[in-house]
Amino acid sequence: MNRKPLFKLQQSVPQILLAMSASAALLGSLCVNAAEQDTIAEENIEQISVIGSRRLGRTVEDSAVPIDIIGADALKNSGFTETNALLSNLLPSFNFPQASLTDGSDHVRPAQLRGLAPDHTLVLVNGKRRHSNALLNLNGSTGRGSSSVDLNAIPANAIDRIEVLRDGAAAQYGSDAIAGVINIVLKSASSGGSVAAIYGANVTEMDGVPQLESVSEGSDGNLAFTEGGDRSLTDGQTLTLQGNMGFELGDNGFLNISTEYRDRHSTNRSDYDNRENYARLDDGSLDPRELTVNRYNHNFGNGDVEDFSVFYNAGYQLTNEVDLYSFGSYSKREGEGGGFYRRASDSRNIEEVYPDGFLPVITSDIDDFSLALGAKGFVSEWNYDVSAVYGQDAFEFGVINSLNTSYGPTSQTSFDAGTLTYDQLTLNVDFSREVDVSFLESSVSVAVGAEYRREGYQIDAGEEASYAQGTFGPGGAVTDPVDGPFGAAGAQVFPGFTPESEGDNSRHNVSLYIDLETYLTDDWNLAVAARYEDYSDFGDTLNGKVATRYSLTEDLALRASVSTGFRAPSLQQQYFTSVATVFVDGEPTETGTFAPSSDVAKALGSPGLDAEEATNYGVGFTWSTDFNFSLSVDYYQILIDDRIVLSNNLSGDAIADLLQGTGANQGRFFLNAIDSKTRGVDVVASYNVATDGYGDLAFNLGYNYGKNEVTNIIDPPAELQGAGFDQDNLFSGTELRRFEVSTPRNKYNLSATWTNDDIRTTLRTTRYGETQDPSDIPERNEVLKPKWITDLDVAYSLSENLSLSLGANNIFDVYPDATRENVDDVTTFSRLFAYSSFSPYGFNGRYVYGKIEMKF
Repeated sequence: MNRKPLFKLQQSVPQILLAMSASAALLGSLCVNAAEQDTIAEENIEQISVIGSRRLGRTVEDSAVPIDIIGADALKNSGFTETNALLSNLLPSFNFPQASLTDGSDHVRPAQLRGLAPDHTLVLVNGKRRHSNALLNLNGSTGRGSSSVDLNAIPANAIDRIEVLRDGAAAQYGSDAIAGVINIVLKSASSGGSVAAIYGANVTEMDGVPQLESVSEGSDGNLAFTEGGDRSLTDGQTLTLQGNMGFELGDNGFLNISTEYRDRHSTNRSDYDNRENYARLDDGSLDPRELTVNRYNHNFGNGDVEDFSVFYNAGYQLTNEVDLYSFGSYSKREGEGGGFYRRASDSRNIEEVYPDGFLPVITSDIDDFSLALGAKGFVSEWNYDVSAVYGQDAFEFGVINSLNTSYGPTSQTSFDAGTLTYDQLTLNVDFSREVDVSFLESSVSVAVGAEYRREGYQIDAGEEASYAQGTFGPGGAVTDPVDGPFGAAGAQVFPGFTPESEGDNSRHNVSLYIDLETYLTDDWNLAVAARYEDYSDFGDTLNGKVATRYSLTEDLALRASVSTGFRAPSLQQQYFTSVATVFVDGEPTETGTFAPSSDVAKALGSPGLDAEEATNYGVGFTWSTDFNFSLSVDYYQILIDDRIVLSNNLSGDAIADLLQGTGANQGRFFLNAIDSKTRGVDVVASYNVATDGYGDLAFNLGYNYGKNEVTNIIDPPAELQGAGFDQDNLFSGTELRRFEVSTPRNKYNLSATWTNDDIRTTLRTTRYGETQDPSDIPERNEVLKPKWITDLDVAYSLSENLSLSLGANNIFDVYPDATRENVDDVTTFSRLFAYSSFSPYGFNGRYVYGKIEMKF
């Protein structure tokens, strides 16, 4: 990316804000009848939900399963602009840690619902399945081994509301809906609009990490360091520009367009490097350059990211019985993420190229596209909806500020490392109607439908220099061109995809479903669903669901559900192949990921992949009163059999022999290795108060308790017994414990919003429970204590059309405990990378921002 922005805007922030203010003031004087500013919530308005039931007009209040609806106002009353971060701040069962040094996952960060994998949550847009991203999360982060939908590609200003179904729904919507469903409903206004500019930065002091004041040579001839107080930083400067506009399409249609541009600079929370960077002089003394070299030589935090996205939503009433609709998107994201620093004396460096060592950087160029076309209407007593949705995500990897050691001093320093592409075509036809049944209190809602889905996954190799091995030795030295020893092959930090990794694979599936819902009595609602799916690559599956709700009084109701579900193995899990530098117990290691059907994986005992199977149970109650208080409590249990995971990083003499020529010294692959049990409780409460002369108050509380447990592990294959492997099992140790303890055991979300005339103040605080960053070495296991993170947003309406907001996320600048104070065995890398990447609230500290918005 090299800081060549798509639009050179960051330098002109003051001028932009001034121009917007002047324009808004002028527009406000001309448009006295402009729409009033949105309020936090309107009382006595029932919220209609698209998900959870196919019965038309179903409200959240009378749903038999737990559903949260997050409106556009809640999304904008915050300094967060990433949709994942917004959801984490608003939903207690949603987890969005922000790992670093995880290759492509630095740029497409995964999130979790109910502590399950990111790919256990189905994402819809306007009720239609959204395509996944092409990236596979492989390194030490939440969601390791998964591919998921990139929610951050959907700009918050395009969203009218977000519906979150916290219940298994594979019988209704198909694969992936084990933890629940997130439905993004796009804005549909046919007039008016808004523009906004948001600018902010991290203004922070790194808790427990001192500033390096000076470097000297000690009396013993070794390096001596003088430390000061906690390190203070201002970085992560971020500019976000947003626009939304509604248009009329003739007399019977609408077109709503939303755009967003974001330019985020990097943050760096690394500690200083206390290692010697250069080889000692001939007399054994320190190289004088040791006293002046940059000791902050890693980038540990948010990477540089610049992205642009545009979404549209359109509808047109063709006749009284036929409505046409379409929506779509395009987004482009360019990012840079640092790897592990190569010291000048490192055998992977060539001093003629980088005399002081180098920090290789992985670049991303992501293009994402989606288009939906459909028609819905009414014919012969049936409501129908026919649609086609196509989506594609292409992730192009690059490496800059690097080299191929084995190519010697003339090696290039930037590389095209290859491209991953995923695409999905989904065709749906849905019918629904009400059928009168004489012996029932109400009609029966009947919904039937069919779906065809075709998925494709392609890996394109990088340029030859990005993966090949040349004839130079370690450090770029001249060596025997036949027998070596040879230097490290491929681009340092991320060797490109090889021709052997290339592939263009696809599959398709067909599904049929039926939903039935009725009231058995005035107070007792019952819904049943069944879905049959047949996949071209692993066979068929049949799943069902029963959900019920019983009203004890007008205010109090009980609800329960039971369902079976499944998740098909993703094409990424089936076919991804690569070699990259992976951080394993504090040391960077070249690790190969091999397709489960490959010869290498089979030699390690790979049985191939099958679908995951799940059983969901839920029971709870809702209580709503006429004094603006509501409460819901839901218990859930999710059992998953044959769960797909990434194996241990397998190593040892036998592995080394097997991997000869691949560039890796460790190997891993995907397999159905474990069974798991997830149990928890969700609590959601709200209370609204309208005072006489002092404004309105809205209080919200959310709580989640969740426990993950691995209940069974696949038996070790014979290939791993006595063959020179360091492991005796494909899945154990660190990976098992990551499933069980790497997400908060409990989480509280508390918020209060006060609105009075032209002022709106929102205060949110979130308590993240204990989390662990496990290691196979007990002395390096890191326990992250519970912490409260508090956000404040204050908005003032300067006029009918113009508002100004100031605020701070993590206003008290809370950090997780520094790793070097939190483990018994402090290694070089646990010092350098000052905080755990499993911190559920990240480790970037306080972020302050200002926002100006103009409506018209």
